[in-house]
Amino acid sequence: MTTVVPSAWQTRPAPDDPQGWIDRAAEVAAVLSTDAAARDRAGATPYAEIRLLKESGLVTLLGPAEHGGGGQRWPTAYRVVREVAKADGSIGQLLGYHYLWNWAARLVGTREQWELVEAEAARNTWFFGGAVNPRDNDVVVTEDGDDLVFTGRKSFSTGGKISDVTVLEGVFEGTDAHVFAIVPSDSEGLTFHDDWDNIGQRLTESGTVTLDGVRAPWAAAAGFVDKVFRPRVYNSLNVPTIQLVFVNFYLGIAAGALETAATYTRTKSRSWLHGGYDRAVDEPYVVDAYGDLTAKLWAAEALADRIAQEGEKLHDDPDAVTERARGEFEVRVAAAKAVATDVALEVTSRIFEVTGARATTRAEGLDRFWRNVRTHTLHDPVAYKRREVGRFVLTGDIPEPTWYS
Repeated sequence: MTTVVPSAWQTRPAPDDPQGWIDRAAEVAAVLSTDAAARDRAGATPYAEIRLLKESGLVTLLGPAEHGGGGQRWPTAYRVVREVAKADGSIGQLLGYHYLWNWAARLVGTREQWELVEAEAARNTWFFGGAVNPRDNDVVVTEDGDDLVFTGRKSFSTGGKISDVTVLEGVFEGTDAHVFAIVPSDSEGLTFHDDWDNIGQRLTESGTVTLDGVRAPWAAAAGFVDKVFRPRVYNSLNVPTIQLVFVNFYLGIAAGALETAATYTRTKSRSWLHGGYDRAVDEPYVVDAYGDLTAKLWAAEALADRIAQEGEKLHDDPDAVTERARGEFEVRVAAAKAVATDVALEVTSRIFEVTGARATTRAEGLDRFWRNVRTHTLHDPVAYKRREVGRFVLTGDIPEPTWYS
């Protein structure tokens, strides 16, 4: 990818407000966009891209300011993810998941644990990965003195060998109790197999990981005090928070597709020889399509931003979150997920109608936007998100917290 001179950001003060960080993310996206299509075709491990995220300061966006972090909140993080995803959906996903795994200590852990993790992560510019796939339940955790030992396999992880630390998840042997712990990504017994070979999100390092006796101290078991887990309702905010990250990189990919297509239409598309117009930008059906897709995208972005702000009161006081408040927030997020999925798939497929046959070349790489959205929107069926909304409207029922609701 394009070489980035670290001093480009190191000689400037870090942003001190949300818009400043969103602007910084747009600068990062501008760098990523210069060779995004070529990097997608190459599918190489994104070491340089992660360095870019670190050098720009985006990695520590949510970290405490007193330890060198950006001191920002989730609504800003979502917008930053969206900006980065405009240029590269894979890097947008990696950054969004990084924010989630960095936040996992606060989600599940004790105050002492999350304050320690967040300070260390900000000071050391950790990039987080995660081996947390709820559909793979074959990672078993055993106890060996003061250590926990993780053994098993996850068919999906994120971050892999580009991460500094990895969030592990497994089940205590003979129980249904889950335990999370953060370990160095180069820990003995932790192997990333580099076998992600899907049609989209090709640079996310999302392949298989095996855990062969990976050790973590009992003190790293998030939320455990004297080897007993201390639950809070706040623990169940993982799903709506994760889903809002998904929403925002879907919308970012869609926005990037629309911007890239519009540039192509303005500079390369030819008008139809029987249409009676000299320029493609004057074709009525082209103008209508861009207006239609843009209106839908703007509406979906406004919904996502509104719901992100609504969720902030739940993060303000984790100990005060109620089941009802959490459930109603999850319904709102489910609605945003359904809308974002539909809009992103429509935008990324219909751009070919307004760019023309020559836009399908590999060199243009316009297909990467659809491939990226199509791949990740299969993460969990959107029909079940619509069902959450429908049941709430008809009966007032809120979703039972699960790994996906």
